[in-house]
Amino acid sequence: MKLFKLSLFLLVLFVLVGCRFENAPKGLMIDEPYFITTESMIIKKITVPKGTKLVYKSDLIYEVGSSNQGKQIQMMDEKLLKSIEFKNGNTIDWGGVPVNEIEIFFNEEMHGFTVYADFGKLSKDKRTKFSELWESCNDGLGIIVKNIDDWSFNLKNITDIQSCSVNYQRYFKENAEQQKFLDSIYIEINKIDLK
Repeated sequence: MKLFKLSLFLLVLFVLVGCRFENAPKGLMIDEPYFITTESMIIKKITVPKGTKLVYKSDLIYEVGSSNQGKQIQMMDEKLLKSIEFKNGNTIDWGGVPVNEIEIFFNEEMHGFTVYADFGKLSKDKRTKFSELWESCNDGLGIIVKNIDDWSFNLKNITDIQSCSVNYQRYFKENAEQQKFLDSIYIEINKIDLK
């Protein structure tokens, strides 16, 4: 019986190690294709600084064993872009707020992306009602757009606020408080004048 328990334990351990089981915040990590920009350039209508990480979608069936895993030596098709991550403390201004990451929605039927702010870099004199509402969520701001190829702060492209953290979601239409909060962010975002 002891031999059986030991064998079972070793088998489970082997499976966990063999599957590269990781206790990471985002779950099992996949070696997604990415490119680090070597100069400042325009991506999704945003000027990104040198050293920006461009992460691309990975089709697991296609990607396993291919050269399209991990770090790439050249940029991939912009239509495959999953996220833009600003590294080394870099941020860009998005609606008057410093942001360090923009990520397309997981559900591609929803035309939008999530913007992640670094409120520690927002000076008090630059704060607005929009930035205060966003900061109160303490997480990403989900943006619905007409043109998914434009991730810039383009008010003509922004059609709605989808979410502000997990606490406020358009999905919960019957929750008047959530809808009112998201409506107020949308009203305030449209008051931003970056001229």
